[in-house]
Amino acid sequence: MQAKRIIPCLDVDDGRVVKGVQFQGLQDAGDPVELAQVYNREGADELTFLDIGASYKSRATLLEVVRQVAAEVFIPLCVGGGIRRLEDMREAMNAGADKVSVCTAALQNPDLISDMARVYGSQCVVLSIDAKRVGEDSRGSPRWHAFSHGGRTDTGIDAIAWAIKAVKLGAGEILLNSIDADGTGAGYDLPLTRMILAAVPVPVIASGGAGTLEQIAQVLLAPDQGSADWGNADAALVASLLHFGKKSIPEIKGYVESKGVCVRW
Repeated sequence: MQAKRIIPCLDVDDGRVVKGVQFQGLQDAGDPVELAQVYNREGADELTFLDIGASYKSRATLLEVVRQVAAEVFIPLCVGGGIRRLEDMREAMNAGADKVSVCTAALQNPDLISDMARVYGSQCVVLSIDAKRVGEDSRGSPRWHAFSHGGRTDTGIDAIAWAIKAVKLGAGEILLNSIDADGTGAGYDLPLTRMILAAVPVPVIASGGAGTLEQIAQVLLAPDQGSADWGNADAALVASLLHFGKKSIPEIKGYVESKGVCVRW
């Protein structure tokens, strides 16, 4: 059984870790380097660093902060925010990233995904999808659109179709963030997670909504593990629960393992 990953997410704005609800009302959550040290020590499987202001404020990724974080973290590091060109990816990788995530720039220029995969390999290219429910189709099934510019702009692009296209272009992993669930603590969007997983052959990281240990276990559970609520994601991104000291990495891993989820210690 493949081990599922627990990945702390550091949303950084102006050099500080922040957290809000549905991308609004950001609160300071601490220093990115200090938090990275804690999560590395506790046994996080990876770390995701997102410069959340870069896309809509048109500023470069905070490469100096990336360098500082990379110097303290001895686990895979994914960097996103402000990656608009192949050169931006090169700078991030040189600063210490193991892979990069793209969202807005890929929606505006899908060929960027192919260029990145050609130069660095698909394993280094993560497609970040900020998805929001926009209604139902003719059969009553929910529909999600991919949003750009930090969740501010509805592109009108179906999130499922976008995931499929991006993987064909070379994306090696999907970072799936539910705008509806983000920061609410109400749990991950399980239907959205299942839809994306069924559509693409690459790993999917579920993000947005983690409020309890049970919810983290749910999004990682496979359909054959006895729970009616399952997501079967390859990894769970966690932010508020960790940043504000509500839970630790060992607590999360211990709980999900007790529910039958394979984790790496």
